[in-house]
Amino acid sequence: METPQQMKAAVQRCIDGHKDELHALSRDIWSRPELGGNETHAHDTLVGFFSRDEAWTVQACYVLPTAFRASWGPVGGADGEPALNVGFLCEYDALPGIGHACGHNLIAEVGAAAALGLKAALETQTELPQAVKITVLGTPAEEVIGGKIELILAGAFADFDLVFMAHPAQQDASFLPCITVDEVLVKYHGKAAHASAYPWEGVNALDAAVLAYNNLSALRQQLRPEWRLHGIIKRGGEQPNIIPAYTELEFYLRTPQVKDLCVLKAKAEACFRAAAVATGCRVEIIYPGHCYYNILPNATLAKLYENNGKALGIQFQEQSANFTGSTDFGNVSFIVPGIHPFFYICTEAFNHTENYTEAAGAEKAQLFTLRTATALAMTAVDVLCCPDLLRQVREDFRLAKLKQEKQLIDDDTALTAP
Repeated sequence: METPQQMKAAVQRCIDGHKDELHALSRDIWSRPELGGNETHAHDTLVGFFSRDEAWTVQACYVLPTAFRASWGPVGGADGEPALNVGFLCEYDALPGIGHACGHNLIAEVGAAAALGLKAALETQTELPQAVKITVLGTPAEEVIGGKIELILAGAFADFDLVFMAHPAQQDASFLPCITVDEVLVKYHGKAAHASAYPWEGVNALDAAVLAYNNLSALRQQLRPEWRLHGIIKRGGEQPNIIPAYTELEFYLRTPQVKDLCVLKAKAEACFRAAAVATGCRVEIIYPGHCYYNILPNATLAKLYENNGKALGIQFQEQSANFTGSTDFGNVSFIVPGIHPFFYICTEAFNHTENYTEAAGAEKAQLFTLRTATALAMTAVDVLCCPDLLRQVREDFRLAKLKQEKQLIDDDTALTAP
């Protein structure tokens, strides 16, 4: 078996040798932005990218219409031995009106590049500590329905041993504390009446929506600094001379950990119900989608990634304690050991802005994107070549889950204590 350094050199040569092809892949996705669940062009582009090499087994339609699975291997290890499955995730959905303002085209490129690099490092190895295979999973609709959660529920991650992806941001970081988020839809049902002739006959659903909005605004003063709630009134009535019989609000509730989200949801629901009581409306409180979990840290993978990144010239800044983004990768981190670093793309613009859209498609982002992919693949090499590191990664994962579960139990105990 080659040394890890020799294998890492193979990773670099491969990714550098495919840099034009990888840039074209990313640019193609960027130039035709598609909303979550409708990423047909991005999906077909990625499927075509992997299908060109017959070494990859590609399932073009996998669980979701715009998801895919591409597998390679196994290689190395003893005959009949179960293979370690190393996963790389691609996202490729865009945002309404502003395209790839979260850089998901670059996430797709990182996933594809890292998988190619690791394959190049492994394909000539015959004496690995354990057989290895690589799986690339196309995970659509991160921005809307949580495609990864749908894939989890369908068992798509059941055979994964490690999982890697990276997200564009304003800095390079091996870990940022992404937080939980849940969407709530609130519907108020009142009674229509002429707003001038006989308003007393009506039950004003808009009053309920406005009161609910103001209730939540007042609630913010009493919330912990790291908790977030934000939303809009989606429907506020039909016209001024009709007492609104129906209104609708949509809010996102965010906390650093799942245990906190239960508390925030209870507080928010009290605000929604109070507005209904005050106005005489009937209220429906609906959670239409999946809850996105916080990301579990893995100290061993983070340290390995930082070491490889620094060797490539990545400069890691002090990690922010106030990052308040959310991702469905958090749910993945609860079932498979993994890492979700963030990477700088040569812009000071913030995600979800038009300036970030421009930066995500710019050529100057390529150095940072492919450097990140190289560091991810090198981190996989480290773990695959050293069984002790693999054991430590798994132990970190076990302890992180245990800590979360203990906090949930302790909080439940505190709430029910006499």
